[in-house]
Amino acid sequence: MAKRSIRVWISACLFSLVSFTQALEVSPAKDPQQILQNWYPDSTWSDAEIANARGEMLSYFEVERDGELLAYAFETEKLQPVPAYSGEPVNILVAISPEGRYLNAQTLEHHEPILLVGIPESKLDVFTDQYTNLDLTQRIKVGGNADAGQLQLDGISGATVTVMVMNVSITRSATALARALGLIEVNETITLPATIRDELTDTKSWQTLTGDGSVRRLKLRYDQVEDAFAGTDAEGLGKPAPADNPDAVFADIYYTLADLPVVGRSILGDSEFQWLQETLQPGEHALLVLGNGYSFKGSGYVRGGIFDRIQLLQNEQAISFRDLDYMRVQDIYLDDAPQFSEMALFIIREHQAFDPGAPWQFELLVRRQIGAIDSVFTSFKGDYVVPENYVDRPEPPVVEPELELWQQVWQERQVEIVILLIGLTVLMAILFFQDVLVRYPKLVHNIRNGYLIFTVVFIGWYTAGQISVVNVFTFLQALMSDFTWQTFLLDPIIFIMWVAVAVTALLWGRGVFCGWLCPFGALQELINHLARWAKIPQFELPWAVHERLWAVKYLILLALFGLSLQSLSLAEQYAEIEPFKTTFLLHFAREWGYFAWAVVLLLSNLFTRKVFCRYMCPLGAALSVPVKVKLFDWLKRRDECGKPCRVCANECEIQAIEPDGTINQRECHYCLDCQMTYFNEEKCPPLITKAKKARKRAIARGEQIDIVTLDAAAK
Repeated sequence: MAKRSIRVWISACLFSLVSFTQALEVSPAKDPQQILQNWYPDSTWSDAEIANARGEMLSYFEVERDGELLAYAFETEKLQPVPAYSGEPVNILVAISPEGRYLNAQTLEHHEPILLVGIPESKLDVFTDQYTNLDLTQRIKVGGNADAGQLQLDGISGATVTVMVMNVSITRSATALARALGLIEVNETITLPATIRDELTDTKSWQTLTGDGSVRRLKLRYDQVEDAFAGTDAEGLGKPAPADNPDAVFADIYYTLADLPVVGRSILGDSEFQWLQETLQPGEHALLVLGNGYSFKGSGYVRGGIFDRIQLLQNEQAISFRDLDYMRVQDIYLDDAPQFSEMALFIIREHQAFDPGAPWQFELLVRRQIGAIDSVFTSFKGDYVVPENYVDRPEPPVVEPELELWQQVWQERQVEIVILLIGLTVLMAILFFQDVLVRYPKLVHNIRNGYLIFTVVFIGWYTAGQISVVNVFTFLQALMSDFTWQTFLLDPIIFIMWVAVAVTALLWGRGVFCGWLCPFGALQELINHLARWAKIPQFELPWAVHERLWAVKYLILLALFGLSLQSLSLAEQYAEIEPFKTTFLLHFAREWGYFAWAVVLLLSNLFTRKVFCRYMCPLGAALSVPVKVKLFDWLKRRDECGKPCRVCANECEIQAIEPDGTINQRECHYCLDCQMTYFNEEKCPPLITKAKKARKRAIARGEQIDIVTLDAAAK
């Protein structure tokens, strides 16, 4: 019956192995020119270079159609090659518009393990499509919580670190090229807009408003306007000043913000100001313009809906107005104010990001016709600074230095990191005090089972902290190329787990990881515990077969290592012989071949313990290579172990104890079962024999010694 079960299990394993191997596909690098052709049919593109502020050359494509510039395109790997978790950058083709917006983005090539197998290409396309039509100056964030002013993009479940790296690469590359091309400017100052104080309800006279700067004036004489056109084709073409009054005023315009309560209530009256407040949407403001002489409205708004004679300037931004922004003012409520031929309100819309507390300018454009169509403009500006008591200015934000990507990740995963460190500290305490704890077998079994549950649920499923042989290949590749710690710090959980592996392997051997910290190993062991509790029959392979099957995992490791020397991407795909990604990262949401492989390996633990770990795990094989570096040997043995005592060897459920009683450190999972037997006076034959001899000697001497004293003497 046992032989038949073995044959059935081996057949299932082979079938699942073949099925998931057939699912592996190498994803070749995409041709950027073909993608550009798909994005912009019937277009042409040419290679170009431009130097940035530091003199570095940035390469990109100029995409044109019929002589019209459509886009600038670039590969992120050539501009900002930010290493991802594999140690190599994700290369993305990005197109930006001459107006400074993202147009398209598509991944060309990557070597990320999670993206190579397990996550379909369509999810990458969905992620990169989110950049379309975003402004290059927009602060974009993926993962965690977006700060004020940041735009949050949806990430890819299970590949958060990778898409965070992709976002950094896209935004940094686009910003670097856009600055070099002059599409966007560097703005190092961050200010928050002031808010208008609504509690001010007093009113003032016209003389007071103009005297304290609440209302400003732009007054132009004819000779000033003529001087402005001097040297142009329009010189001398304007209407001259009256002969009897050479100092006559060409334009006399007053301007202010009508939504300032003191100003609005004083000039418009309470009811009109209240109506204005109800009309304005959040973030909108009202420019009040009162004038005589040259018309500031003109007639352009009648023909085309645009007021082409005035605009408002702030922070190098020009705010113009259309007919929909215009409101006619019928009257003003100040007896001492002059009469005006034109009075109007212009709405400054919310999207124009006007700051009522920052200085601004009112600009009047004067046009002279020089032909049937052609004309010449000149402009005159008047400054405006809001009185301080009208607004509240927020404290300027503290601009923190931008954190590196790995620092952001560590900051966002603080809770997970703390819990993991606490768990590792508990494990260290268990190992340091193992000689005391193993004297209480029931307690140790409970502690161990609880820790295995912690490893599976928290380390495996919650934090995706299952390390893989792929991490070994990545580390080796980094050592052979440009090593940088930032690559490994991108995933804090994996980094901490590797540090834990290094420390425990140095002190106790690799068995601590395989027996306590490997989520897949812990899951297998828990399944076997349930099977034993359910009285499912267990079987073990004969020692001769078992000993030879040890070599399989080393052969798998050598094969994968050889592939990694030729192609890391290919090795990462065939490393799927480890069912770790299917089980913990993707939660079994895989193609049926991967799913079947993981399930078969897990179900095999119903009949025997940790089959995959013992015979097929390339990670376990890799960790066992430097096992001789171990500094201490804390697993105690006696001379009688194996000669003739075989109790520990028979009880070792992964068969890591040689026939001669030696513990094979390359195979031991440090479960401490042998140590519980070692200190158990009722199970360990050498202890039982010594206790019997001690009793015989005591009886021969005629001594009256209780059993406890005899047991102590035997020890």
